[in-house]
Amino acid sequence: MSHTSRRRLLAVLAASAASVPLTGAASAPARAAGTTAPVDPFAGPAGLSSARSSVTLPPLDASYFTSVTLGAPLTATVLAGTPARTEVTSGGRRVALLTHGARTVVVPGPQRTFAENKRSFVDDFQRTLPDLSLGAEDRKYWGTSPGGGSWSTLGPADTDYSVVPGSGVVSLTTENYSRHATLRDDEITDVDVRCTVRFDKVPTGQACSAALTFGYQNTHNNYRARLSFLTSGAVELRVEKEVDDTVTQLATALTLATGVPAGTDWTIRVRREGGRIQARAWRSASAEPAAWAVDVGDATFSKGRVGLRALANTGCTNLPVKLSVSRYEVDAANWEKPPTVTHGDWVRVLPEPFDGTWTAQVEQTIRGWAGSCAPDVLAHAAMFLGGAPAVTAGAGPAQGGQVLGEAGYGYLDPQGYRYEGADFHEYMNVGWTFPDGTRTGPAGKQAGNLDCSGYTRMVYGYHMGVPLAAGADTSGSRIPRKSRDIAYHAPGVLVDRTDGTAPPAAALLQPGDLVLFNADSGDDDAATGTVTVDHVGIYLGKDAAGKRRFLSSRKTVNGPTMSDLGGASLLDGTGTYATRLHTVRRI
Repeated sequence: MSHTSRRRLLAVLAASAASVPLTGAASAPARAAGTTAPVDPFAGPAGLSSARSSVTLPPLDASYFTSVTLGAPLTATVLAGTPARTEVTSGGRRVALLTHGARTVVVPGPQRTFAENKRSFVDDFQRTLPDLSLGAEDRKYWGTSPGGGSWSTLGPADTDYSVVPGSGVVSLTTENYSRHATLRDDEITDVDVRCTVRFDKVPTGQACSAALTFGYQNTHNNYRARLSFLTSGAVELRVEKEVDDTVTQLATALTLATGVPAGTDWTIRVRREGGRIQARAWRSASAEPAAWAVDVGDATFSKGRVGLRALANTGCTNLPVKLSVSRYEVDAANWEKPPTVTHGDWVRVLPEPFDGTWTAQVEQTIRGWAGSCAPDVLAHAAMFLGGAPAVTAGAGPAQGGQVLGEAGYGYLDPQGYRYEGADFHEYMNVGWTFPDGTRTGPAGKQAGNLDCSGYTRMVYGYHMGVPLAAGADTSGSRIPRKSRDIAYHAPGVLVDRTDGTAPPAAALLQPGDLVLFNADSGDDDAATGTVTVDHVGIYLGKDAAGKRRFLSSRKTVNGPTMSDLGGASLLDGTGTYATRLHTVRRI
């Protein structure tokens, strides 16, 4: 679509005072005259059924727009510091902050709260692990789930865990020794989770069991919905908690079937909201039951991991028995404290870099932005978080391609690691001709994905109109393809850079700035001392704890995120991104 039509589409989606909803279009409920209920365009987290990312605004009425009308004259003042900035005021209040040599402008607007909750995902184990070509310390026995974090496997031997395409496998080689596989995400509270399992044998001597675990603190403290596979072929469902190795049944054991042959797939589902736990299990070839088999109350563990547990009881005589997990699915989940960032800074983009001269044309542009709620840089960036609805281009070079909506990071290699290389047009699954005439075709396997620089280019390039390079580019007029080139040659100005001994202070950091990292020291050149920038994000602002948080597309989370899964998206503290910040640039 053309730049003009794209802006019109996004303006329509904005609905004057609202941003694009991350969960699809929906009509607002009717309200009594005179009420001032908050505008909630992204419908933030409010229970498990609405677990999703959100952007919320306060109610806006005519009085708001009257109050932000700019009178005459506007005053432009050059501020001290580097890079040089011009502050524009009206009646003593700031109405714009421009940076000399940059196109991005920070303007005041309605206060927004950006929040992110855990995204849903399915792990169908389409990988082969362990990768025996790696050293023992680098082998990943269950690897990384799509969007759920890395699997942690425990006890008694690493070789008891493997993945073949289509199944995560647990080998029960010893009696009475639990094997645990959990996702390294300790902050899950409410959750709707299910898994599909099967044993390759009917046990003899004593039973074997497979459990879906939740509220998992450690091997001694957790909840679980457990299927016992008896020597008779019967299958029983038990819901229990373990506290300091003491197991308590939360409900009476239920016999679900008898005479079940080996290799029969069973699905276990748990829905946990607050202190309420519901569970059911069924043969996967059959329809899911409408009613919950177990519905109980218990609030011992308020949060924890989700995962699996397998056990062969003492006296099981036909070991080894293999448990295969063909699907692990989180349909919805809440983090205990979803990250939130609240402020009234909106990031707009000028048609050309500001050269430091206050002109009538620049003033006209600033006045045009006063009170505008059309999507800005930060709104566009949020439109790729988990739960964002798909928006398709109706015309132009991206016609038929998806231009907004939840994005992944990349498709998986045979060992389950994510490939980089998903640029903005590959997300849209369209070919693209760049200003230098280079034509790059679509990559169907990367449709719906954005790597870190692809995400930045999608927001600033495709949606905000900053020129893009096909690859490396040193002109300073186009955004290069890779983060290492963006760090030195992106259009705009340098805000701060490490001196090689510590992260930059970035005292003049503002929302919309690009933050670039040397996140993986393994790609540095020790012989020459060359440090490689390998990750880029968009600074969002300070979170509820006063920590500086950014948006970026990451492998572990599988897509754009401001969360802490697989590493905190923070510029403060001792985490990877806080200690490896390398460069800050302003487009």
